[in-house]
Amino acid sequence: MEYTSADGPATAGSPGPSADLVALFADLVRCETRLYNAIGDRLRERHGIVTSQYESLRYLHEHPGCRVADLAAEFAIGVGATSKGVDRLEKQGWAARQPNPDDRRSSLLVLTPAGEQLAAEAGRTFTEALAELLGTDLDAPALDGLARALSTLRAALERDRTGTPAG
Repeated sequence: MEYTSADGPATAGSPGPSADLVALFADLVRCETRLYNAIGDRLRERHGIVTSQYESLRYLHEHPGCRVADLAAEFAIGVGATSKGVDRLEKQGWAARQPNPDDRRSSLLVLTPAGEQLAAEAGRTFTEALAELLGTDLDAPALDGLARALSTLRAALERDRTGTPAG
């Protein structure tokens, strides 16, 4: 595999994993972090929320009646951290827990009308920011290729339960 990062071609002969995979990992993680932070800044400025809150609102909009465990599985984070995040959404009046008729130990999550409105408004901001950040330097074929590659990688990681938190 030949991989050239933004810093230039990968150096062969380094100890450990092949340098091209190390450079790919670094680029992937740094891109994700910068995109997440930039979008978070825009969401905070316009709506008073952070990226993780928007992602939870979006998921709840698309999956009304899901459980905390479903939300945790989607984002590959622990159930405890997810429950605390839902607590914060509830405190703001954006989400509500409802009794689960099939399992008294869990609740079903839904957005409130205020949460639905925020999800819609923040969704427009999110999409606009993402288009600006990705569309400036990548043309449509490059974005399509990137989307296919990341989708394939994500599916394999999820299939094998790679990186799934224990708790």
